[in-house]
Amino acid sequence: MFQKYKSAELVKPGGLDLKDRLVGVQRVTKVTKGGRAFGFSAIVVVGDEAGVVGQGLGKSKDVASAIAKAVEDAKKNLVRIPLKGKTLPHEQKGKYGGARVNIIPAAEGTGVIAGGAVRTVLEAVGVHDVLSKSQGSSNPHNVVKATFDALLQLRDAKTIAKDRGISLEQVFNA
Repeated sequence: MFQKYKSAELVKPGGLDLKDRLVGVQRVTKVTKGGRAFGFSAIVVVGDEAGVVGQGLGKSKDVASAIAKAVEDAKKNLVRIPLKGKTLPHEQKGKYGGARVNIIPAAEGTGVIAGGAVRTVLEAVGVHDVLSKSQGSSNPHNVVKATFDALLQLRDAKTIAKDRGISLEQVFNA
């Protein structure tokens, strides 16, 4: 999932204090000749609230095992997100399917101005001051993936200086 992001740093779940947050549970129906077969699909975000976050999807015949499967899947997809204190290094837009997400760093004390799935992801990352706008599709699966798209495009000043082959001071004073 994260192959197209060159700055995405995959993280192993060992030794991390991960907290899981449920984004949504959907009841799905499969119609067979014997009637309707009900199942559940759960999307979960796990994070250590210090820059490491992952998302996962689980499906099962009952809610509890769907959530458990989603948590296991999320732990396999952990990535490190660069933070600047309690906010983001810069503004970024992300998209996935019909969902569009815009995340903007905010001043100290602003809080997380975000709704639904975007809020869940940003809180799991450990961002405390951010503004966001979600446009287009409100499907939680696509909104979570659009938020991840925006977060994975974030780069801190050190990474930018290294990529450009210049010093950290030149990044700010050029």
